[in-house]
Amino acid sequence: MNGTGTVYFVGAGPGDPELLTLKAHALLRRADVVLHDDLVSGEITALAASRAQVVNVGKRCGKKKITQAHINELMIDSARRGLNVVRLKSGDPGIFGRLAEEIETLRSARIPFEIVPGVTAGIAAAASVGASLTDRRKSSRVVIVSRHHAHEGAATSGEDWAGLAREDTTFVIYMPGGDLTGLRQELLDAGLPPDFPAVLVSHASTTRQREWTATLADLHQAPPLDPPSILLLGRSFDVGQREATSFLARAGEIAQNWHVLDLVEK
Repeated sequence: MNGTGTVYFVGAGPGDPELLTLKAHALLRRADVVLHDDLVSGEITALAASRAQVVNVGKRCGKKKITQAHINELMIDSARRGLNVVRLKSGDPGIFGRLAEEIETLRSARIPFEIVPGVTAGIAAAASVGASLTDRRKSSRVVIVSRHHAHEGAATSGEDWAGLAREDTTFVIYMPGGDLTGLRQELLDAGLPPDFPAVLVSHASTTRQREWTATLADLHQAPPLDPPSILLLGRSFDVGQREATSFLARAGEIAQNWHVLDLVEK
């Protein structure tokens, strides 16, 4: 092939292949190389053309199958060989997907690229419980936070919440961790009320989805749900919480103070 190929940063969405954009699907069908994250489902990678080289370049839960430097090399080398590369990222490429770092690398190497947005897991999680992230009556802003820091590898400190803890805010917390006791105390100390609604969603949008509804006061009682998970906090989830609890009561899935919802497979 002659010339330089293009790297497409494509959002794979939260897992349901039907949530892919038409453009994402078309690029997968035309790609010569697909470099995908660990969280991208096999149903989505299977959409790539049979001739495409599909490589898992995932880094998850501290376990690295491949270094970031190697991923950068694969993108650059493939593009310089005239191949079109789909860098397939879970959710939306620009939400906690190290997009900025990879863009800087491509710019330095003078490799053309394009960003194709996807449905991020936080939005999918809210949709899956039948709730809006915003409500002009009670939730006028959204704060997206990750509890995992790439360099420190530590959760956020209580000081980080001081200017954020307002009741008119919806919090979308990625990678909240397995033990939410510390986060609960940080948010209470920052001024959020104990009755602030909380929803923990695992594997949003997929047949493996599980969810738990409670309030901030009960956050330390959260059951262990498989990652990836999203923690949603906000007054927008008042109605969703009552509906989920009602459904669980009818289904006989109530266990002490927490509830786990098994979505029915389509």
